[in-house]
Amino acid sequence: MTAQRSPKRTAVVAGASGLIGRELLTRLAREPVYEHVVALTRRPLNAGDRIVEVPAHFDKLGRVLAPLVPADATVDAYCCLGTTIRAAGSEVAFRRVDFDYVVAFGRWAAQHPVRRLVVITALGADAESHVFYNRVKGQVETALREMTGLTLTIVRPSLLDGSRPEWRVGEFLALAVSRPLRGLLPARVRPVRAEDVAQSMIDAAQRADAPALIESADMHGAAARADAR
Repeated sequence: MTAQRSPKRTAVVAGASGLIGRELLTRLAREPVYEHVVALTRRPLNAGDRIVEVPAHFDKLGRVLAPLVPADATVDAYCCLGTTIRAAGSEVAFRRVDFDYVVAFGRWAAQHPVRRLVVITALGADAESHVFYNRVKGQVETALREMTGLTLTIVRPSLLDGSRPEWRVGEFLALAVSRPLRGLLPARVRPVRAEDVAQSMIDAAQRADAPALIESADMHGAAARADAR
């Protein structure tokens, strides 16, 4: 009897142009399980032949993705959307990206439906926090968890360590201080490398028993372990 082949899957990535998104695309392009990798993006990425780039119109995701992700496709969805208040220009604009767009992508994932949605939020996400950034991250987690039909894994990295296309002064200074102390810091607050976050997301999507929440301490070394396989 001929062994039955596992069906090829499609990966859909929102927030593909950021630090984690770019690393995620690189790693997804090497994953043999994925036949197609679709990147929702606001600007051309030139990420390679295996990456299909489409405009990131979060108000009409169904129409944008329908030609590339048919209803019977086996899909994993990855959300790396995120900005800063400084980059966005205001708290309202920040919330549009980090809450409204993420929720819109989650609704599409629930309605498609996808096998699993893996979403980045942040260490300290708390819907009741007095810190605006943490509060929005916590609120989006709550909104996603309340969606019917969504299989969800939330990834909460600490300070991200990697080369960004844009300059972030606060992040640069924090990394300058914390990198030399990396080995002395508790794993949960230690800066986490972009490739480890991206690989942790892929690992979660591959597992039927993936946890609902992955904390930063559990991400360290994920890329090296995957590359050694």
